[in-house]
Amino acid sequence: MNTTSHQLLTRRDYCQFLLSSQKNFTLTYFADHSAKYSHDQLNRYLSLDNITPADIWAEAKHHVIPTEQGYLLFDDTVIDKNYASKIEMVRRQYSGNAGKVIKGIGVVTCVYVNPQTAQYWIIDYRFYDKDRDDKTKLHHVKEMFLDCIENKKLPFTTVLMDSWYAVKWLMLLIESEHKIYYCPIKANRNVNEISNVTVNYQRVDSLTWTDEQKRHGRRVHLRQFPKGHSLQLYCLPFSTERTDYVVTNAPQAHTVDDIEKICAIRWRIEQCHRELKQTTGLERCQCRKAQIQRNHIACCLLVWHRLKALAIQFKSNIYQLKQGLLDSYMRKQLKKPELVMTFSS
Repeated sequence: MNTTSHQLLTRRDYCQFLLSSQKNFTLTYFADHSAKYSHDQLNRYLSLDNITPADIWAEAKHHVIPTEQGYLLFDDTVIDKNYASKIEMVRRQYSGNAGKVIKGIGVVTCVYVNPQTAQYWIIDYRFYDKDRDDKTKLHHVKEMFLDCIENKKLPFTTVLMDSWYAVKWLMLLIESEHKIYYCPIKANRNVNEISNVTVNYQRVDSLTWTDEQKRHGRRVHLRQFPKGHSLQLYCLPFSTERTDYVVTNAPQAHTVDDIEKICAIRWRIEQCHRELKQTTGLERCQCRKAQIQRNHIACCLLVWHRLKALAIQFKSNIYQLKQGLLDSYMRKQLKKPELVMTFSS
């Protein structure tokens, strides 16, 4: 057996461990319950393997159901390492999940959504490791966006992303590829009414809205965008404390209800991040070396794809499949318990 086939076999076994384990995802726990691997062997494998985004796509492409109406979603998540002081790649960064700056490993992900089947798949990812590659999250999104068009050749019409990615050059790049985006912008973004170019730019949250504009949006020019460039701006009041402002280059007219439904699709990527963290042990690896962390995270993505495929096959969901392993254990223990309950008198 050559080195490559041996690595693939060990990779499969490590993924099987992540798939089967419920709470403990450490190498020590794996080695303690394996007749095949020692802790040192597992550590050596994860140090030497090199799982890449291309490997994730090689698995994902067997499951993705493409459609011309497909959506590409981009967002980042922080893998919490707040109590780790010596793990490589860890840096202080803002976590939307924690609502504050924490220590962690940043990962930018790309999710493909088929709106006709309501299914979604993680098709690409990048590590936010600016000290190593000098790339920002925006550069990673650009790479994944172009790779989807030029190499993966996946059909899609629409891009959804967070306000963090609503920068001029990225939005214009998406337009240059004849794709549509719906993107929230921050409340302090400066805009100008297209119908009244003599008025100075003003913060988007200081605009006054007519009833018609509240229903169908308004044409605006974002500051620093090319002259004559216009976008449709929508105001989405979710509560008395929160209002979202969404811009789009879509040529067709929308109502606010349409925009809410379209933007709701973006939460699929948040769902992916939750599933990864809650079922695959994404945040549980304690190894210090960056390469081990990278391979562990990639294996978690492979495990997620397996769980996703099984969930579709059995018309279930990832959480039910994972919980089902404990159900099997419970039935076995009730039938023939290993720890027998007795009373002293």
